[in-house]
Amino acid sequence: MFTGIIQTIGIIKKITENNEKILTFEIAPQKKLSDLKIGSSIACDGVCLTVISLKKTSFTLNIVPETLKNTNLQNRKLNDTINLEQAIKLSDRLEGHFVLGHSDGIGKIQKITGEKNNRIITIKFPKKIKRYLSAKGSITINGVSLTIQNIAQDNLTVALIPFTLSHTNLGFLQAGDTINIEIDPISRYLETLFHE
Repeated sequence: MFTGIIQTIGIIKKITENNEKILTFEIAPQKKLSDLKIGSSIACDGVCLTVISLKKTSFTLNIVPETLKNTNLQNRKLNDTINLEQAIKLSDRLEGHFVLGHSDGIGKIQKITGEKNNRIITIKFPKKIKRYLSAKGSITINGVSLTIQNIAQDNLTVALIPFTLSHTNLGFLQAGDTINIEIDPISRYLETLFHE
């Protein structure tokens, strides 16, 4: 489990693919991640993956076809930036909201407005997740815990503050880019509870 508070950005240094269409990413974090070891869970742009090997300044992980199909990791290239967050410990403070690391769909950036340090991003989201969204509710975009500003049909808006723009890869987004969306898991459980 995660919180949606990004610890550092990583750079994709190597991408390989085996004959089973499984990708291996080698990622170099900009800051050292404490206690990272083989078998650790780490959210990469909001997708929970497992560390399979470690080097002094990088780590590797596998991405299976099912994950690729449901996330924007299928579009990643060498030297792309990726948001990184290690799984929370029971002793950690919960700063964002509960994040599972399971992408509920791929969104697309429609437009970006505002100033350099204060941006409003409009995102087209898959129709299947609309019932889980609410204005002022939580949402995770590329692993970042954010608050939905407004919802209109199949678009939502979020506001990005200077800290988010400078400490995550959301500051590099452009119109047309794809992003991973995870709904607030509480809304998913509530729907299950009330529709049994």
